[in-house]
Order: sequence, then C-alpha cells, then structure tokens
Amino acid sequence: MQEKKARLELSEKEMKQFGYQIVDAIVEHHVTQDKKLPVAHATRKEMDSIFLEAAPEDGMPTKELLDFVLKKVMSNSTLMSHPKSYSFVPGPSNYVSVMADTLATGFNIFSGGWASSPAAAELEIVCIQWLLKIFGFPPKKGGGIFTSGGSMANLTAVATARNIKCGKDFSKSIIYLSDQAHSSNIKAIRVLGFTEAQVRIIPTDSEFNFALNKLKNCIAKDRLEGLHPFCLIASAGTTNTGTVDPLMDLAAICKKEDLWFHIDGAYGGAAILAPKGKQALKGIDKADSLTIDPHKWLYQPYEMGCLLVRNHKNLSHTFTEKPEYLRDIEGNTSEINFYDLGIQLTRRFRALKFYMSIKTFGLDAFRKAVTYNIDLAEQLEDYLRTSKKWEVVHSATLAIINFRYNPIAKNYNNKHLDSLNQQISKKVVDSQQALLVTTLLNKQVVLRMCLINPRTTFDDVKETIALCESFAEKID
Repeated sequence: MQEKKARLELSEKEMKQFGYQIVDAIVEHHVTQDKKLPVAHATRKEMDSIFLEAAPEDGMPTKELLDFVLKKVMSNSTLMSHPKSYSFVPGPSNYVSVMADTLATGFNIFSGGWASSPAAAELEIVCIQWLLKIFGFPPKKGGGIFTSGGSMANLTAVATARNIKCGKDFSKSIIYLSDQAHSSNIKAIRVLGFTEAQVRIIPTDSEFNFALNKLKNCIAKDRLEGLHPFCLIASAGTTNTGTVDPLMDLAAICKKEDLWFHIDGAYGGAAILAPKGKQALKGIDKADSLTIDPHKWLYQPYEMGCLLVRNHKNLSHTFTEKPEYLRDIEGNTSEINFYDLGIQLTRRFRALKFYMSIKTFGLDAFRKAVTYNIDLAEQLEDYLRTSKKWEVVHSATLAIINFRYNPIAKNYNNKHLDSLNQQISKKVVDSQQALLVTTLLNKQVVLRMCLINPRTTFDDVKETIALCESFAEKID
C-alpha cells in the first residue's frame, strides 16, 4: 500500500493539530494586529537570503514549517487590514469571511458549473440578487458574477460592451473615460485589443469631476469622422479622491448616444449602504454594467470582485462556449453555470464568504460600518481645518481625504511643499508605524488617507497626524 506521505496525506491527528495551530495563529493575529507594526520592509537580497533554496526532496514537520512561515512570511508582509493602513485601498476583511474562505478551500469546491456544485452556484445567485437589490438593478433581468477583483470585473465589462455594441468588427470603435479613471480600465482596454487611438481620455475639472461638455464635443467629433462611439466608463468613487462622476448626466448622454454605460464602482460603490453615499451615487442604477469590489469596502478578504449587469443575457451571449467535454453537464436554463458568464472556467467558491458574513452580522451592521467610515473621514477634515499646520487639498469624499503639511506661518512655495510632504510620507512609512503614502493632485504632492477600516479609530488617525507633524518639524 502506498505510504501516506506519497499520497500527500497527514494522519487525522496531525491534520487536527495542524488545523488548530493555524486557527490559533489567525485568531491571535486578528485580536492583536493593532499592536503590530503595519508596514513591512525588505530588500530582494534579504528575502533571497531567507527563502531561496532548491525544492527540498524531503519534507519537514508541519509545526516547524508553520513556525517558519509565521516568523518569516507573515512578519514580512504589510498588514492591509491594520487600523493604521491608510494607503491605496485598505483590505479590512473580517474573521467570519476568513473562516468561510477556509471552508471553501478546505472542501475544494469547484464553483464553475451547476452540476459540480449546485449549492455553490445557488449561493452565488442569491448573493448577486442581494447586490442587484442594493444597487437598484432589475432583479429578474439583471445578473452578475463574482470575479477575482475589480480589474477582472472591468475586463469582463468592457469585453461584454464590445461584443454587444460592436460585434466582431471593433476597428472603428471608440471608448471614453476620464483622466481619473482607474488604471485597470486602461489595462482592460489594451488587453482586449483596442489601440491607443481608440481611447478618449476626457479631462476633469479642478475638483476632478468629469467634464461633460468636453465629452459631448469629443463624441460629436468622432461621429463626424466616421468613427463608432460605443462605451463610456464612469467612476463611482475615484481612487485618488473618492470623487463620483455625474452619473445621472452621463447616463443621459449614454442613452442619447447609444453608448454602453459602465460604472467602475470598485472603490466607492459600497458607499450606497450609507445615506450620504446613496445620495452621492445617485444614478448608479442607470448603468449597463457595474463593477464593485467586496474585498474593499464590503470587508471581504482577498480575492473578491463583482460585476453586475442590467441584462444577464449580455454576459452569457459574450462568454458562453460549448466544448464537447462539457456537453453532459448542461442543465436547464435556471441552473446557472457561472463559467458561461465570465472568463474563468475553474472558479473558487467566492460567494461563501460574502454569504456567511452577511448572514452572521446582518446587512445593518455593514450599513453602520460604511457610515462610520464616511463620518470618520469628515471628522478628520474638521480636525485638520482647525490646525495652522495642515491644508485640506480635497475634502473628505466617500472616506478619502487629501491634505498636506503647509504651516500658515511659513509661507512655503509649492516646490518646497512637495518635497516636504514627500519626505513626511517616507519617514512615516520607514518608521513602519503607519502606511501613509502620497498622490498627485493638480500637480501637487499630497498625503492621502483612505479610511474604510471600521476598526480604525479617531485616536489612530490623530496619532498618525501627530507622527507626521513630529517628522515635519525635524525635516524642516
């Protein structure tokens, strides 16, 4: 009989011990991470010195391996769920979803087709229905699919728009987006074979709003030149500032011009759960397709994106293939095969973590968490405006705020302020006490906080501002 090791098996006792040790480590991390340094630093040389080796022929005890991973891998990874992780878009996560992901992986559920796992497919259908209702999409006609993240959701959306609006010939097709649109949209456009000449980047104004008149002029000019405008990508919460494009106005333009209206709400879409967010996102229900990113502001662990569509048939018409090896598992039309609605055939069971966290905490808890995040950023704005040391460059918008160190008494020029704020960011990150990096707004270097972690307190934020001030005084 083949030995257990050659069958890649542990004994039942060993499996339990290993599993308990991992759960203990995860729980310990969740309850103590606010005491840890959020930022990790390491060079390639340092990492090579720890990990670089030939694949071992013989194994090692699981406890020894786990200890090594916890000490060397996890400690050398920045904690995106840390209360003082403010940069890019944090990943707050939640423990219930972590355990749900563990279940889905442990049972190795294939979530591509109904025949392989009807329960997994059904839960994805249910969760998509919940999201359709939240965003005001038609419940019977609408549909969607969970993806690895916002980038894949945007790629799926643009591929669908191209198929529905252009057919097989898209050589003259033109797509429109603003200069604040997320880079994943440009990547999606390039991956799908559009040339740079087919992309129109529409400028935004000083407050980073989509310039409607410039858009209208651009569409008219393209039509006069015999081109085919087919898609517009709007942002529901830009990554830089949280700004929401004028969705109602853009929807009206798309309807008049017969454009596919895609809204990238990967960052800000979840704000619809809060009263202020719902008001800011007015018109989001007009989209033909909408990207949201549950592993951001819906507090799910990586990876989990989502694409919602107004008409579910547009996805199946774009992605359905009928290879011979799948002919025996085609069910009736109500038994959805999600491999027919997107790019992936093999798919992990992403719906479980969303389902279990909503069932555990209830949607109201998520509403309160999102509302808290929006209020926290506005509280920080008020705090900064009472200081003689700080300038708010862009007001708190959907839990993002941009500001810079600019003492009233100093009267610095912009070049000096750019250098000063860049150095402040570097000092903070080098200290490992907070993840706070810069961005560029109106050609100015500014600090940016994204406050979507429901476990970030105002004390956390004030401590970070004080840290910035202490570094600024030393630099200056």
